[in-house]
Amino acid sequence: MTTPVWDFVRGYQTEGLARFHMPGHKGTGLLGCEAWDITEIAGADSLYEASGILAESERNAAALFGSRQTLFSTEGSSQCIRAMLYLALTRRAAGTSPVIVAARNAHKAFLYAAALLDFEIVWLWPEDGTNSLCSCPVTAEGLEHTLISLNAPPAAVYITSPDYLGGMADISALAEVCHKHRTILAVDNAHGAYLHFLNPRRHPLDLGADLCCDSAHKTLPVLTGGAYLHISKRAPELENVKDALALFGSTSPSYLTLTSLDLCNAYLAGEGPARIRAVAEGLAAVKQELSAQGWIFTGDEPLKLVFDAASSGWDGFALEGLLRTGGVEPEYTDRDYVVLMASGSTDQEALQIAANAPGLAGPGPFRIRAALPLAKAESVMSVRKALFASQESIPAAESLGRICGAPSVGCPPAIPIAVSGERIGPEAVELFQTYGVETIAVVKKNFC
Repeated sequence: MTTPVWDFVRGYQTEGLARFHMPGHKGTGLLGCEAWDITEIAGADSLYEASGILAESERNAAALFGSRQTLFSTEGSSQCIRAMLYLALTRRAAGTSPVIVAARNAHKAFLYAAALLDFEIVWLWPEDGTNSLCSCPVTAEGLEHTLISLNAPPAAVYITSPDYLGGMADISALAEVCHKHRTILAVDNAHGAYLHFLNPRRHPLDLGADLCCDSAHKTLPVLTGGAYLHISKRAPELENVKDALALFGSTSPSYLTLTSLDLCNAYLAGEGPARIRAVAEGLAAVKQELSAQGWIFTGDEPLKLVFDAASSGWDGFALEGLLRTGGVEPEYTDRDYVVLMASGSTDQEALQIAANAPGLAGPGPFRIRAALPLAKAESVMSVRKALFASQESIPAAESLGRICGAPSVGCPPAIPIAVSGERIGPEAVELFQTYGVETIAVVKKNFC
């Protein structure tokens, strides 16, 4: 597969021209990568008006993923989420409403999009109970019940799959319900860019999603910030998709990141799929080995190893300490779970280190999992009004009855406990304590 961006950047670097253009490092510096870091010079194309090498590279990506259109982002899935929702709202079918039905474990980028685009949210809550802020299992039956209850079809249904704990939604069933009710399915697939390259394929595009975003940098050999916005071949015709990304993106996208996305095309057209599948098999073997020792896991995402620490009798942070002592740095930890993320770049030695980390064979200090409440709350103002309101920061323990201003949980997992505009209830206060949230931004009383 061609790599037009890489070919251009490499050629320009070897020409040795005097760089009287941005960036200011002029191709030299302490990092060593500056020679490859360029801007929109002649021949380099322009991301949001792409007609040359960037357009060719995006077409290559679309062919690899089997999409109608795949577009690059250098600002992660956060940019793609906003663009995806903008498209869903502004290009929605006649007779649909400016409402997004969304699973409650949405990333806070979703809330920022709600503030910027000023849409109404109908939340989908976990149907079978959950022990984590990160999860929100939604069934086709539950989704259908929600859609039937609305006065008009929403602009889109929005879910996160895979979630941080490796939970994967039944995309095919959810897509079928969405299409039956004349709406589209948009998926935050930030953690699952690699899923198209498994056998069988498990990417949302392969299973019926209409719009989808992937954080390429999370599971593919792409620099941080590299992401995809995919438009399915099944989706309604959407005009000027680039404009949606441009609306939320910098006019100075990183060419280092774009070049890594371009080179990733060649990786996915070549050795990448085999490496991804091999690591998935290796991780499954590690999981089986540790399960035989009594460890309990959750989630079914192939490149995640998610310790259910609480069910295994451990505190998650204590387990994290043991893993780190054994040479393993986890992706995410809370009191109940520890998440290890692999990729096609994870080697056999790393898998063996995870399997042999000190203390894993012995029993842990037993603890009982405490049930987590659902922080359902009264919405008293729109997300937009609350986020743009005059705010103050107060101790989370003193926030009962106040109106949430800004999202309250950092990244990871960046999933809000209380949503902007909601009156904070006792369940949310309990969750603030559980997840170590010490302060929270609330709307000032005189603003209300």
